Amino acid sequence: MREPVLIIAEAGVNHNGDPLLARQMVEVAAHCGADFVKFQTFKTEHLVTRDAPKATYQEANTGVIGSQYDMLKKLEISDKAHVELIRHCEKQGIGFLSTPFDSASAALLQRLGVGRLKVGSGDLTNIPLIRQLAGYGKPLIVSTGMATMREIARVLEVIDQVGLPRELVTLLHASTEYPAPYSGVNLRAMLTMKRRFGVRIGYSDHTQGIEIPVAAVALGAQVIEKHFTLDRNLEGPDHKASLEPEELAAMVRAIRNVEASLGSGRKNPTAGEKMNMQAARKSIVAACDIREGELLSEDNLTVKRPGTGIPSLEWDRIIGTFAVRDYRKDELI
Repeated sequence: MREPVLIIAEAGVNHNGDPLLARQMVEVAAHCGADFVKFQTFKTEHLVTRDAPKATYQEANTGVIGSQYDMLKKLEISDKAHVELIRHCEKQGIGFLSTPFDSASAALLQRLGVGRLKVGSGDLTNIPLIRQLAGYGKPLIVSTGMATMREIARVLEVIDQVGLPRELVTLLHASTEYPAPYSGVNLRAMLTMKRRFGVRIGYSDHTQGIEIPVAAVALGAQVIEKHFTLDRNLEGPDHKASLEPEELAAMVRAIRNVEASLGSGRKNPTAGEKMNMQAARKSIVAACDIREGELLSEDNLTVKRPGTGIPSLEWDRIIGTFAVRDYRKDELI
């Protein structure tokens, strides 16, 4: 039986460095029905140089003044806040996840007992970090935004060398634009990765709206990750490309409806359909009055509801036989 789709509500840095806002995001994600709420764990001095420029979308959302270092420093959450968030997730009945962006942050998450780990698209080529994360022996989710198939193959080779079984690895297709245009999503690449590498697949969505992650589930995604915010008008780099709470709840509902509709793949009538068969299907009936012994033909037979008599599927077998008794018009044969 197909496992339920794992839905990750990506809080990311949309808490703006405020632990209280982060706790509220945990509550919203749980209320919306997500399986996990995911944050980002980093020490700015280990992540970026002091004069690294912002990405174009970051400049658009936070202004051109200040470096990427300055921006990220305001978005860190402390080790203590991590502990509190994990406890709050437990109370709210939702799993805690985070993406570590440096070795020290990965070690922190390991010490805190986080049960599965995530590699962001920006670190797909960060072999030391991937080797460290795979070495923990936990389920590993790897985003593949900006990646080529050759790069993904190299990463999986490293993971194999460390000894993490492929069944514990999930590759997330992604388009690293904020927001990502629909024309650049290329959802079928997710299926290409599944065929090529034989691992679990999913989709990390940066488009606006909820249609694309729902479509990804219909195509076979086993994990969906989507950014959300409490308010798209808040200051910060990622709010504009994130869902608001009611949209997140709508996405979760839509995904659950779609996965329920996918079924087993075997074509058989459902229990509900069987209840409707007699009313909807047709039987062979007399098109006019028929006398006993009369030849049954297309001239004196037709098909009509209900489906309680000889099924119309048997038409060819009945034509050319003889009536075993008298039939009135519309009487089931």
